[in-house]
Formats: sequence, C-alpha cells, structure tokens
Amino acid sequence: MAVPFGLKLLGAGALVGAAIWHAWPYLDVARAQAKLKVYGPKTMADRLAQFGPAVDARLAPHFERAGVPYPPATVVLAGYKRERVLDVFAAGEDGNLAWVRRYPILAASGGPGPKLRQGDYQVPEGLYRIELLNPNSKFHLSLRVNYPNAADRRRAEAEGRTKLGGDIMIHGKALSAGCLAMGDPAAEDLFILAARTGHENLEVILAPSDIARATADPAQLQRVTPWYPERWTAIQQRLRALPPAPPMLTGPRAAATP
Repeated sequence: MAVPFGLKLLGAGALVGAAIWHAWPYLDVARAQAKLKVYGPKTMADRLAQFGPAVDARLAPHFERAGVPYPPATVVLAGYKRERVLDVFAAGEDGNLAWVRRYPILAASGGPGPKLRQGDYQVPEGLYRIELLNPNSKFHLSLRVNYPNAADRRRAEAEGRTKLGGDIMIHGKALSAGCLAMGDPAAEDLFILAARTGHENLEVILAPSDIARATADPAQLQRVTPWYPERWTAIQQRLRALPPAPPMLTGPRAAATP
C-alpha cells in the first residue's frame, strides 16, 4: 500500500526537526565563535558594561531576600551532577552563608565518580576554586575551575596517571565535555557575580548528588577508585556545613528559582 504524500512530507519534516534539535547546541557554539571573529575579543570591562546592569537587576532581589549584601564577600557554588542543578550560597563580611538561588545545569557529560584522565568526559567531583574568568569563551562566558587541584595531582602521582585533563569550566550554551553548561543567561549571572565578588573569593563544590544526608557503602565506593570513599566523605562534610536549601527537582530541565 502506497504511503500518502502528505504522510511522507510529515515524516520528512519530523526528521528534519529532530536533526535541527540535536544540532542546535553545536550551531549555537559555532555562531558564538563566528561573532568573536567578526567583532574581536572583549575585555572584562567590556563584559561588565555589556551584562553588568541587567545581571545586577536580576540578582539583587535574590540577595535581598537572602539577607546578604550584593555584591557579597564570598560565594559558594554547589553543583549536583545527578540532580543537574547548581546552588548559589553567599555571605557578607560577617561570613554567614545563606542560600541565594538555584540554576538548572543544561548539560553535563559523564556519570558518577571523579574525573581521572583526559578524554574521560567526566565532570570532576571534589572541592575546588575558580581560577579565572574568560570573557571570550566560545561558550559565551566561562568560569574556569582549578581542576586538577593539588589533591587530584597527589592521587594521580600515587597511581602513575599523567594526563589528567583540564579546562573544566562553568559556562554558557548547552553543550558539555566534562564542564557544566548553564545556558547563556545563567552564565552571565555567574560571570558577573564572580567578577563583582572577586573570583578568588569563590568556592566550588562538585558533588555526585545531594549526598549531605546520604549513606554509602565504602566497598561500593572503592569500586570506583580506591580513594573515592575519602573524596566522597570530604564532599559530604562540606555540603553538611552549608545552610539549608529548598528541595530539588531532578532532571536536566529542573526549573530555576524565580
């Protein structure tokens, strides 16, 4: 029985639509790279002037509700891989952290467990800092995480691993190869917040999940890597020291707080 032309056309349209949907993150990155080539690199001052006023207007109400001055003295970013969310905590000069807001993580490659080597596409797990801000990222704007840090290097040296990978970012767009892709508006918020606060005053906790109140079988954790129970426990203890945050909605499209 012949398939009607209308159904063929509908099927072809669905295939084209699906192809565009899957290709869109790559096209978006390519478009951003083309803009950089056409308009040239931007300075931090350029980005602060471009995005600062709108970001300040978006963030100030969240900080006011949290009872924290904006810009704050310190910021803690807690990223949860399974739940695909990033929580922002901040404190003024008094050092009293408060939960400020939550962003969805649009893309994060890999699965549970730490990053061990170049090309494993894992988002790291551990306690990190932000080491620089990139105003000319091909992923719109980015904050560079200091992976591998001293703890990662010590573990690698003990195990004879040499190619640990790097360039782990919290950035815009919706494409990830071991980074946290936040989408452009969230990347603007985090970039300007880091610039206003001073990126050296940011702490980053990258956790397999919301393990603050979880229990784990050490033998099961050791199957990931022998030292993973120690890393898991360090992450858990740091999460337990954070102030309360709202319950999480799981999934890559978990809604950001209003």
